[in-house]
Amino acid sequence: MNKTSVLQNSLILTPLIGASDSLVKALGLSLLSLLVISVYGMKMSVLRPRIIPAMQLIASIVLAATLTSLATLALQAWAFELHQHLGIYAGLIALQCVALEHNGFFTQAGRRDRVRLSGLFFGLMVALGLLREGIGNGSFADHLSWLSAIIGSNGQGWLFIADGGIRLATIAPGGFILLGLLIAAKQAWPRASTSH
Repeated sequence: MNKTSVLQNSLILTPLIGASDSLVKALGLSLLSLLVISVYGMKMSVLRPRIIPAMQLIASIVLAATLTSLATLALQAWAFELHQHLGIYAGLIALQCVALEHNGFFTQAGRRDRVRLSGLFFGLMVALGLLREGIGNGSFADHLSWLSAIIGSNGQGWLFIADGGIRLATIAPGGFILLGLLIAAKQAWPRASTSH
């Protein structure tokens, strides 16, 4: 494992733990991330051959910051409460784009690897959002009102436990514990072996 992959993985961990305390936040940030990273990859594939190698980092930073700013402004216009609750995690998408560019995600990795990593990030965000909200608040999709301008609903989720749940699941240490349990469950899952 090289130093850049450690940097990339640690940058993914920050929004994964910080913004997955509810399903709506996890879904909102993961969709915003996938949108910005996809558009960034398409735009850099056009710009990369036209820029000298010494200027690629600067162009990468400017493009990532611009796309992230545009995405957060659009989110602020259409879902202001979600924008407020995502906070700094939406801004970290630009940093993730630059780290992915530096690590060769857009140039060296194949399309299948990029889709696999993006799907893994999306799946982990949604799974952690479901688990943390269900265990921590005793509800499911409780903050749909944050998206009411987009989806046009009354914004009510489903309540499982009237007096709430385990508060530890909604804070960062609980997120680390649940992520560790998910990783341990994946490691313990019996794999189908081809040889007997």
